[in-house]
Amino acid sequence: MIRNLIVAGLFVLGAAGVASAADAPTDPQIAHIAYTAGQIDVTAAEQAVKKSTNQTIIDFANLMIADHKAVNDQALALVTKLGVTPEDNATSQALSQQATDKLAELEKLDGPAFDKAYVDNEIAYHAAVNDALSTLLIPSAQNAELKALLETGLQLFTEHQHHAEMVGAELK
Repeated sequence: MIRNLIVAGLFVLGAAGVASAADAPTDPQIAHIAYTAGQIDVTAAEQAVKKSTNQTIIDFANLMIADHKAVNDQALALVTKLGVTPEDNATSQALSQQATDKLAELEKLDGPAFDKAYVDNEIAYHAAVNDALSTLLIPSAQNAELKALLETGLQLFTEHQHHAEMVGAELK
C-alpha cells in the first residue's frame, strides 16, 4: 500500500516498509498528497496563531502559514499548467483524518502545554513529511517539474524542521 499510507499518514513516526514499484503513487496522487500535507500544516499553524500567547510560537506559525501557502500556490499553478488533476487517494484521506484528530487534541490544551504540543507535532510532522518526500514522493514523481517542486519543498521543509527544533529547545 502506498508506502504504508505515506509513513502512516505522516503523523505516526516509526519504521515503514519499503514500497515496491507497484506501490509507488502516481503524479496526480503525489500532487494531492503534497498539497494535503501542506494544507494540514497551514491549518495547524492557524490554530497556533489563535491559541498561543507566546510570540515565538506565533511568529513560527505565521512563517508556516506563509511558506506552506506559497508552496501550495506553486503546486496548484504547476498542475494547472500541466493539465493534471490531483487525485484524491487513501493517503490524502488518512492524512486529513489524522490532522482533524490532532487539531482536536491540541484544541484541548492551553498556554505552555499547547505551545509544547504544537512544536513537538511540528517537529515530528516535518520529519515525517521530509522522509516521505525524500524516500517515496520525489523518487516516484515522473514529471520533472513536479519532481523539482518537491525537491524545493524538501529543502524548505527541512529548514522548517530545524526551526521547529530550535523553537522547541527554547520552550524547555
